[in-house]
Amino acid sequence: MSAIRDVSELRRFERIGAHTHIKGLGLDENLRAVKIKDGMVGQERAREAAGLVVEMIKQGKLAGKCIILAGPPGTGKTALAVAISRELGPNVPFIQLSASEIYSAERKKTEVLIEAMRKAIGVEIHEMREVYEGEVTDLKFNMVPHPYNPYVKVPESVRIRLRTTEEERTVEAGSHIAEQLIALGVTEGCVIQIDAETGRVVNLGLCEESEKAKLYEIDARRSVPRPSGKVRKQKEFVYTLTLADLDELHARRRRGGLFSLLFGLGAEGREIDPEVRAAVDEEVKRMVDEGRAFIHPGVLFIDDAHMLDLEAFSFLSRAMESELSPIIILATNRGFARIRGTDIESPFGFPLDLIDRAVIITTEEYDEDTIREILRIRAREEGISISEEALDELTEIGARTSLRYAVQLLSLAAQNARVAKRDRVEVEDVRRVDELFMDVSEAAEYLRKYEEKMMRH
Repeated sequence: MSAIRDVSELRRFERIGAHTHIKGLGLDENLRAVKIKDGMVGQERAREAAGLVVEMIKQGKLAGKCIILAGPPGTGKTALAVAISRELGPNVPFIQLSASEIYSAERKKTEVLIEAMRKAIGVEIHEMREVYEGEVTDLKFNMVPHPYNPYVKVPESVRIRLRTTEEERTVEAGSHIAEQLIALGVTEGCVIQIDAETGRVVNLGLCEESEKAKLYEIDARRSVPRPSGKVRKQKEFVYTLTLADLDELHARRRRGGLFSLLFGLGAEGREIDPEVRAAVDEEVKRMVDEGRAFIHPGVLFIDDAHMLDLEAFSFLSRAMESELSPIIILATNRGFARIRGTDIESPFGFPLDLIDRAVIITTEEYDEDTIREILRIRAREEGISISEEALDELTEIGARTSLRYAVQLLSLAAQNARVAKRDRVEVEDVRRVDELFMDVSEAAEYLRKYEEKMMRH
């Protein structure tokens, strides 16, 4: 007999990113920064400034401006941008882009920027539809011979008995709905939804109160409660799309035709015409005026924004003035730098007219206490048990080198402890990985030592 054993269930996605611990800006009700809250530690001044910006965004009073996050490397600029998106809510799109991504050999940089900006604007569409909804208590198909193959039978019609908490009703439908019911594997006990206008069928799952749900101890289908109200009803559906999604839908509709239908040729990889975007904007504005849609301006975060050139900056300055524009956050670690594509030196490497209309938030280097608390949060997020002595050692390394290097050593020290069959990271684990790996200053010293023996490009 084969051995059977229980397997521990994976409760959540275990891939830990650099900013998965960020839950918000960590502010109190007076928009004052709490020392440690929502995964944020330190940078109180920058967090309070970002809190005021979030309130202005929620009230729709930050149109035509952008936010510049400036500070030395590793001081939490990206974490601050992620925290702003968390504060705005789960329905608000947050698009992260590196400035180098816009320079593609296949697409114009303005096209990449337009698409990123429109991905950062959500459209919540509310639509009332008339549907038949209920638990299937009886299902009978009327099968007839296929018109081209008499040895095969196909459904001609179907009779369905649907039950809700208030009524039970029998409906008849044609072959189109019957074929969908067979394809979706609908049986007695399933809860289905049929669009009265289009005939589209959706299998919502197995009814919790049905006899079939009580028959099987294990079932792969999702369990749902029996629908309430009448069988035929008006129901509101909510769809959340972005302007980029709507652009793509309209572009495919325009480019459609017999040739594309026969050969499956779509609009992938092609640029979208400005006329299509203008038509989408008009349709969205009309739905908003009618109360059928709501716009959620999101956040477009461009990291290493000093790599943008003058043309890209000019495009962003113009795009910020449009009615449908997201909140643009530019992050940079440059001081005075040359604007790409020119010989002009400017603060952050940005044009002065863009800086003049921006809200600037600066970050500062972390002190030892802040580094210690950030490392403690990262250890908890990664499920690492670490001794206080090892944490002090990592804090000292972070203060001497950088926070990023210390966070990397934390994961490496945890792996070293697992290899040594220990459940907790100790000082010797931290010291060993610090000896095995180099920080930036040690790598620079190594290159200077062996400069003559290294290859030059």
